[in-house]
Amino acid sequence: MGVPSSLVVLKLNDNNLGGRIPSSIWQNCTNLRSIDLGGNRLTGNMSLWIGSNAPTLFFLRLRSNFLSGHVPHQLCNLPLLDILDLSHNNFSGTIPKCLKNMTSLVDGFSNVKSQKKITSLIALSILNLSRNQLSGSIPSKIGNLRWLETLDLSNNSLFGQIPQSISSLTSLSHLNLSYNNLSGRIPLGNQLQTLDDSSIYEGNRLLCGEPLSTKCPGDETLTATNAKDTKADANDKLWFYVSMVLGFIVGFWGVCGTLFVKKSWRYAYFRFFDDIKNKVALAIELKLARLQRKS
Repeated sequence: MGVPSSLVVLKLNDNNLGGRIPSSIWQNCTNLRSIDLGGNRLTGNMSLWIGSNAPTLFFLRLRSNFLSGHVPHQLCNLPLLDILDLSHNNFSGTIPKCLKNMTSLVDGFSNVKSQKKITSLIALSILNLSRNQLSGSIPSKIGNLRWLETLDLSNNSLFGQIPQSISSLTSLSHLNLSYNNLSGRIPLGNQLQTLDDSSIYEGNRLLCGEPLSTKCPGDETLTATNAKDTKADANDKLWFYVSMVLGFIVGFWGVCGTLFVKKSWRYAYFRFFDDIKNKVALAIELKLARLQRKS
């Protein structure tokens, strides 16, 4: 390309560039910190020069091209890489295992055709693997990515159940699992309760449970049991209040009704309270008299 060796930022995204990425970019521009070639028509493999000749690179965006082949393990030689976007290409194979040691990597976008070991990248905040040919199940340890804010696995061929550990992603604000072959009950709890848009899961015929309208096997029985329990609780409360009212009526009128009907008992009742009142008043007067003598 004849670009100067002092070039720091290369931004040629969203054009109609075709052909291969020139190796001179990696060979000559050793001070590059940011490369954005996304949204073009670039083809071929990723250059193997990238890891050894761009030690200061922290931003690499090659999404939405026609790149193919394997994701080179030389990416692991970029110690400052923070953002990696390789989505919407034709890469195949596996993600290099050494990527799990890149603790500075916070945004991971990849496009591969086989299972990935991504759950060790605990600093990831964005993971977009949409519109590929991914198969297999969602890793059960997906909950290890505790800083993940965006997870997009849509338009793949993933199957199996959604792991319960996905509910541990308390920072998750965007989720898209649509158009796969996922099955079983959608997990509940924590952050997933706020992500109640059914479009997150559409295109998975065998998924069931909230927020989808499809009921899971056994939900009808559970609903009937809950309704029965609710009705039983309502009946218990009703009888409690009824017995409390009846107890008050019986107790009140058992005393007051008797006094109202029986004149001699009514006189005796009031004489009794008059005697108590007089005794209490006398005791108070005696107490006050003793205190006055002592003072």
